[in-house]
Amino acid sequence: MSVTFEIIGEIEQVEIIAAGSSIRVLPYIQKVYGPGRWRKLKGVAAIRLPNGMIRRVELHWYEAHGIGRKDFKIKRYL
Repeated sequence: MSVTFEIIGEIEQVEIIAAGSSIRVLPYIQKVYGPGRWRKLKGVAAIRLPNGMIRRVELHWYEAHGIGRKDFKIKRYL
């Protein structure tokens, strides 16, 4: 199941949780988005859900310089 959402404002408390070969899905990420210095990050942000509800959540995503932020996932509601 895929939940679509819109990030409202800035992502705070950003931390790197994996980089380079320690990213488990690195071959998939490189195949879909191209080679780069990929990092997996986490942070806290406010989001708007499809029903209009605004929630504060912990997000995880992948990011590479020149490519940008990809594959946002909601990990937990705060």
